[in-house]
Amino acid sequence: MVEKVMYMDRKTRIMEIISSSDKPVSASKIAKELGVSRQIIVGDVALLRASGEDITATPRGYILETNRSNHYTIAVKHNNDQLEEELNTIVDLGGKVEDVIVEHPLYGEIKGNLHIYSRYDVSKFMSAVKDRDVTPLSLLTDGVHLHTITAPDEETLERIKEALDEKHILLK
Repeated sequence: MVEKVMYMDRKTRIMEIISSSDKPVSASKIAKELGVSRQIIVGDVALLRASGEDITATPRGYILETNRSNHYTIAVKHNNDQLEEELNTIVDLGGKVEDVIVEHPLYGEIKGNLHIYSRYDVSKFMSAVKDRDVTPLSLLTDGVHLHTITAPDEETLERIKEALDEKHILLK
């Protein structure tokens, strides 16, 4: 019984920590705050997700998906050389790149969570691409992909779309 109470308290604290942050929170940071191992947190979050909590795992940690009313989907196409330009354009104009989605001929829709909110995040993402020698999902589909973008309003979204169109990145 004591273990169940401790788990319930920990689960509540995990939700409080994640929901109080507007940026991803790493499992290591949560573990340190709660005095348990990172693996315990990973397991707890898996159970929370299975119970219906809308927690998204990103490369930088966990984030709670709350308000999706300002999420927009755009279709884009570019080569690998324009990846950084695309992401910087979106964040410079007030958008946040939540994910990348491609349509694979065998697997159907493949989605990768990005949660890129700033030029710093773009820089870290681009470093990971170069350092790990990995291929972005968009190269599976000849550069065609979707992004879910968070923007404060439709005016911001339109500015982003116009800028991407001027760079011949927006797919129409």
